[in-house]
Amino acid sequence: MSSVPERSEVDEEYTWDLESIYATDDDWESAYEAVAERVDDLETYEGRVTDDAETLLAVLELRDEIMREVSTVAAYARMRRDEDTTNQEYQALTARSQSLASNAQSAASFIDPEIQELTREEFESMVEAEPDLETYDHYVDDVLRMKPHTRSAEVEALLADLGEVMGATGEVYTMLSNADMEFPTVEDPEGEAVEITQSNFTNLLKRPDREFRQRVYEGYFDEWESVRNAVAASYKNSVKADVKTARARNYDTAREAALDGPNVPVEVYDTLVDTVHDNLDKLHHHAELKERALGVDDLQMWDLYMPLTGDEGPDLEYDQATEYVVDALAPLGEEYQSRVEEGLDSQWVDVYENEGKQSGAYSGGTYDTQPFILLNYQRDISSMYTLAHELGHSMHSELTKDEQPFIYSNYEIFVAEVASTVNEALLTNHLLETVDDPEFRKHVLNEFLERVRSTLYRQTLFAEFEHETHRLEEAGEPLTADRLDEVYRGLKEDYYEPAVIDDRIATEWMRIPHFYRAFYVYQYSTGISAALAIVDDVLERGQPAAEDYLEFLRRGSREYPLELLRIAGVDMSSSEPIDRALETYGQRLEEFESLLE
Repeated sequence: MSSVPERSEVDEEYTWDLESIYATDDDWESAYEAVAERVDDLETYEGRVTDDAETLLAVLELRDEIMREVSTVAAYARMRRDEDTTNQEYQALTARSQSLASNAQSAASFIDPEIQELTREEFESMVEAEPDLETYDHYVDDVLRMKPHTRSAEVEALLADLGEVMGATGEVYTMLSNADMEFPTVEDPEGEAVEITQSNFTNLLKRPDREFRQRVYEGYFDEWESVRNAVAASYKNSVKADVKTARARNYDTAREAALDGPNVPVEVYDTLVDTVHDNLDKLHHHAELKERALGVDDLQMWDLYMPLTGDEGPDLEYDQATEYVVDALAPLGEEYQSRVEEGLDSQWVDVYENEGKQSGAYSGGTYDTQPFILLNYQRDISSMYTLAHELGHSMHSELTKDEQPFIYSNYEIFVAEVASTVNEALLTNHLLETVDDPEFRKHVLNEFLERVRSTLYRQTLFAEFEHETHRLEEAGEPLTADRLDEVYRGLKEDYYEPAVIDDRIATEWMRIPHFYRAFYVYQYSTGISAALAIVDDVLERGQPAAEDYLEFLRRGSREYPLELLRIAGVDMSSSEPIDRALETYGQRLEEFESLLE
């Protein structure tokens, strides 16, 4: 039987080094208690934040020190939990750290409303009196910008206190989908029992045997059907929380509230959706090519993840994948490349799936730690791309920490997804230029096409779903499971017109964890568009373009996202980068079609 190993069975070389944060859980406990005691120190500044320049600097520096420590405490607990989401001890540590973070946010919630009593001119006078305040210039600009949506100190404290509760639906969903749900075991063509998991589901849908794929698909979605009402209730209440929070902050819609945080106009969202809709013919062409390549009369949803090559693709061991990734990053310079290599040798990455491990992948860590990458490596080309993706995030964090103070280290997701996808695009270019094996090259080309399909198109579909579900809630319409199915099915029918849209795929919204972080996913689509434009520039202009890009990474969040991307030569206020990305996708589709002929 093909089974997932226990955590203890995974070679330590392929696990992340969380002991570099705290050597023992007792050390974590000491750090937790120490910072919990410091949180109360913030209260001594309430009501006098802007008394003078020295006081303003003191409270901002104290808050930053506390938040740095809280973030490290919380990151350790969460990553320990993610090693095995069934571990009750680390569930408890995570819950405690989340409460601590909520308490810290609540304790500091008076700061922004008091700063908003200043004018810009008054702040500039304070900078003259205390030059170290210059560090906070962009931060204060952002705080003043948000004044119409910031409530009184009392209300801000209440909203901060409620933050943990308002986000509870996402935590419930995480525990349900990763710890409690038990997916079936199916028999493969060789008669071997294969356990379906959250991490291997899409990989199993790349198996050549069509009947096996159908069994996997149906078994997986039938398990979701068993928790249908619970997930619908969870998502409905997550949407309600978004809408009520937006209204509490004087926004007309939850989408406007979400995009205003990073100062991204809603027109950017609409431009993305409109541009993608204008190019759905390319996605339809991809689906038709897949139908031809697989030799089937109708493209079913269990066929969708199958490569155009018609098979699973070559096995790719992790060590070989890391070599390809490091080599691919050469256009960004020797320093960037060697730093990635050093990180891979320093246990940045938790490589393989184990029982209870959090599904998917992410880049974590904090301002005071090394990066940490959670993978569920499946020994295939797709997993190699995921590694490249998460290393992009990690290097963004590293370069930001080199140049920026803590206040600007948490860059917005809008720009974060650029860094990750630049690495993917560089990997594609490197492999197509250097690997001679024609079958391997076909799989790389297919991977590029699938990445655009699953990132630019799929995430825009998700973005439309989020927009519509929040619009329905704002209009007072009930978000029942049936209504959510109806919305999702309609979008699937638009995007995948040549394929068969069945009842199970209408429920796919249930398996998307990102929906519990509303209006997040569209940034994958804008990110890949910007990234492909940047890589084109780097490959064409060489070092000057690479240096522009690295400067963009080093800036962290010291400027607003659209301004930061202009440093790298990309204007996301227009459709031009999206059009360029879709044009490249269309060209690569034609290239692959010629291979089929």
